Amino acid sequence: MSYTLKLFSGTANPDLSEQVSKQLGISVSTMGITRFVDGEVGVQILENVRGCDIFIVQSTCTPVNDNLMELALITDAMRRASAKRITAVIPYYGYARQDRKTKPRVPISAALVARLVESAGCDRVLSIDLHCGQIQGFFKIPVDNLMAKPVLVQEIMSRLRDLENVCIVSPDAGGAERADSFRHDFNRSFDYNAGMAVMNKKRVEANKIERMELVGNVQGCDCIIVDDMIDTAGTLCTAAKVLMENGAKRVFACATHALLNGRGVKNIEESVIEKVIVTNTVPQNKDKTHEKIIYVSVARILSEAIRRVHNEESISILF
Repeated sequence: MSYTLKLFSGTANPDLSEQVSKQLGISVSTMGITRFVDGEVGVQILENVRGCDIFIVQSTCTPVNDNLMELALITDAMRRASAKRITAVIPYYGYARQDRKTKPRVPISAALVARLVESAGCDRVLSIDLHCGQIQGFFKIPVDNLMAKPVLVQEIMSRLRDLENVCIVSPDAGGAERADSFRHDFNRSFDYNAGMAVMNKKRVEANKIERMELVGNVQGCDCIIVDDMIDTAGTLCTAAKVLMENGAKRVFACATHALLNGRGVKNIEESVIEKVIVTNTVPQNKDKTHEKIIYVSVARILSEAIRRVHNEESISILF
């Protein structure tokens, strides 16, 4: 490419940005981000970006609105500084769960966030395991929805070598396709023939479950629950309890985004789950660590996607 690749980091993912920069063999470029007394965000790019290919790493996780506004302001600053192309690398896409109208007179927040990101001046978006694939259609710019599945499967292979009679479990009907795709990669990697089960979940409201029923046979199985995110871990822990009540031998879990809000860590600690494998798309704060929770990095996936986008190469191999 005739223009220079530069990697910038918002305040949400400094550690992940450093890992990505090492994989790419470049340094994270310098930028100043400040907060005014009233909470406004101040941004200044501290080096020349004219004609550069810019990648901004920023998850829109807690505090969601602050991180989203920060991403928009960084993008606007890059656009006004004459950057050649701006790609928002959003490992975790906030507001993704509000992707449709489930009751009267509510917004479709995931679509609004997409318009905000576009309006700020982004030319492309890279994300990992969007809550639902159709979010890509909310954008009018290219969106690459990368998958954390390879690193999660690899971590299972290296840590859980004594698995027997494995059953991959989706914690709800909406995640069945995700769990089946995970099972396919698991079987191919282990030369295995894992079964599958699905939980039929009915919510009263967000983070409150009315009932959960098992569809499938898990008698005597080592179960691996597969989901895209863990928020308060209520769904995860309830599903694990139902699995054990239905004869499962052991229960493990895999998820991409470890939000672990509220009692999330405490719920996992008190649950029957033996290990939970998650990625670092959301920062690993000290209050989100526990001996049951294993973090793996998505830096290799992101760095390879960034390299391929910069070199105008296909990234379909990453899917």
